[in-house]
Amino acid sequence: MTSKLDADWLDAPALVAVFDALERDGDTVRAVGGAVRNTLLGLPVSDIDLATTALPEQVVERARAAGLKPVPTGIDHGTVTVVSHGQPFEVTTLREDVETHGRAATVRFGRSWTHDAARRDFTMNALYVDRHGGLHDPLGGLGDLQARRVRFIGDPHQRIREDYLRILRFFRFHAQYGEGSPDVEGLAAAAAEVEGLSLLSAERVGQEMRKLVVAPGALATLQVMARCGILEAVLGETADLATFAALRGFDALAEETRAPALCLAALAGRRDLEGIAGRLRLSNAERERMFSAARVAEDPVARMIVTMAATQEEVAILLEAHGRDAAFDGVLLASARWLSVPERRTLTLLRETPVPEFPLKGRDLLEAGLSAGPDVGVRLERARSAWRDSGFSLGRDALLAEALATAS
Repeated sequence: MTSKLDADWLDAPALVAVFDALERDGDTVRAVGGAVRNTLLGLPVSDIDLATTALPEQVVERARAAGLKPVPTGIDHGTVTVVSHGQPFEVTTLREDVETHGRAATVRFGRSWTHDAARRDFTMNALYVDRHGGLHDPLGGLGDLQARRVRFIGDPHQRIREDYLRILRFFRFHAQYGEGSPDVEGLAAAAAEVEGLSLLSAERVGQEMRKLVVAPGALATLQVMARCGILEAVLGETADLATFAALRGFDALAEETRAPALCLAALAGRRDLEGIAGRLRLSNAERERMFSAARVAEDPVARMIVTMAATQEEVAILLEAHGRDAAFDGVLLASARWLSVPERRTLTLLRETPVPEFPLKGRDLLEAGLSAGPDVGVRLERARSAWRDSGFSLGRDALLAEALATAS
């Protein structure tokens, strides 16, 4: 790492246009936070946040005058989203806290980069870069970043009390960017302030946990959280770290092991999935993925597949019963529970074996002369059983004959 940042995104026309628009009358603009941190670590950059000495009203006025689109997304707190060449940039005026009260804070705008840095969460997030690539490090964050150390700015207890979500952010950032053990002072403060987690909304907690469980260092970090009592406070129960560890041990075999819903299903073990889904306010799609994987993991066919060499017929049975995505997730989860590494051939079969599609429909029986009613469903199910018993080889005509010949 050097005092100059070599980043292609600094030369992107969309960002250059924002710099050109706002850097007037002595005002300065610098990129800050994630874009700078990730570039220094050689990681992908998605959003680019900017800080400026210009007041919010000046940002709006100058952006509009330059033909850019200013959106006052948080103008009372100094933030204006400037859309340039179709790309949004969050531009926030330098601030310092006058008074903090929970997640909110009374702030005043200023021109001191050091004061602005002092109100941020971690030193690695208080790195700035100007349009020429000059790196500005008011609080020594570069050294922490080089050491892969997530360290609170100032007093960790105070930083956490300003927003108790910072407990989870501390662990999530360590899982994503840290190495070795978490910072001792930060860890002690997080453990001491754990009761503050109860004040957070389920949505905010869920957002952090989704990111944490898929991070590279998730397992070691969750183990630390469990020892401190923090993980149980978040989940409401003891986590199944053995199953989670086994699942993430399959990372090289399947990218699905980094799906938040599947990671959380593993962490829940065989306990209350509904409870965890509610505590983390998971989406309907995430809930369904968790529950589907858990159902498949309990299917005897799935257990057979993960404990013995799978046949294509067994895989087809599982695919027909649950669908491809759920079957694949479920086999991974079952493998983790049984501490059995899935064979690559099994995973290939799960990805490539055609999903058997029952060729007979209820309307086929109605068109053949049966009256609508429960008898149609009974006959269809019996025909489906015969189809499964045949290894899915019976065609539509044979199944129709089977259904019509079967007594109701």
